[in-house]
Amino acid sequence: MLLFSSCLVTCLNALSVDYYHQTCPEAESTVAKYVKKGMLNDRTVPAALLRMHFHDCFIRGCDGSVLLDSKGGNQAEKDGPPNISLHAFYVIDHAKKEIEEKCPGVVSCADILALAARDSVALVRGPTWDVPNGRKDGRISKGNDTRQLPFPTSIATKLTHSRGLSDEDLVALSGGHTLGFSHCSSFQNRIHNFNTKTDVDPSLHPSFAASLRQVCPMHNKVKNAGSFLDSTPTVFDNAYYKLLLQGKAIFSSDQALLTASTTKALVTKYASNQHEFFEGFVKSMIKMSSIGGAGNEIRLKCRVVN
Repeated sequence: MLLFSSCLVTCLNALSVDYYHQTCPEAESTVAKYVKKGMLNDRTVPAALLRMHFHDCFIRGCDGSVLLDSKGGNQAEKDGPPNISLHAFYVIDHAKKEIEEKCPGVVSCADILALAARDSVALVRGPTWDVPNGRKDGRISKGNDTRQLPFPTSIATKLTHSRGLSDEDLVALSGGHTLGFSHCSSFQNRIHNFNTKTDVDPSLHPSFAASLRQVCPMHNKVKNAGSFLDSTPTVFDNAYYKLLLQGKAIFSSDQALLTASTTKALVTKYASNQHEFFEGFVKSMIKMSSIGGAGNEIRLKCRVVN
């Protein structure tokens, strides 16, 4: 833990918000252009890119390893079980292609993904922030490593803490669940066979649980059945926290935030004050996206190592 904390501080110091100002001044605007274009074609793109960035940083640090394709006998992270539903990789590919034409060999794929996550939030009425850049791209991507990712059915917070993030960061970053959609498999554990005493998680609001059971019956045969994560799934706001306090959040990992007084107090604060949530989210996103990886190159194409 001490070694990791030391690495985190070093990596934070190595990144800079003006990293590309001289070497590739159009990098940020190019990424923003393709994120906006992607969103106009598909409203789920912002949620997808934000989730992609989270999943990149929580494996080997923010090194773009989630962008690599499987090759030969190696299954890459993007094909690991928790990542199969990741999409919108083409947004990163298109931005990278144009940036390479303007500034060959300068901008890392990891930085493009961090910028895309920021732009995604800003485009759906969320906050914006200056992204510290200077990450390097990793050369290792293993599907088995995705087992480290926190599952929606998990109530553990050890992974977050092991990445140098606090309870406050955990609650703020969970606010990313204000965007997007979940398939039934990610919350089936709460609405069917919850335990030996009850079929439904008692912490769920009864009418909300009933609506989820209707969409996701026990033997669901609809391939893409599921539910939006909150009542405004294409707007970045604090509705997620309000619904969580009402027993209307989707995942077990969301409900777990109410089991400790410290995290419950933060949920309550963010539910009552969107400005506080935005400030907390920005602070925690900068911290998370600065988790150092073992990257050592600038990939020419984000899907393959040089």
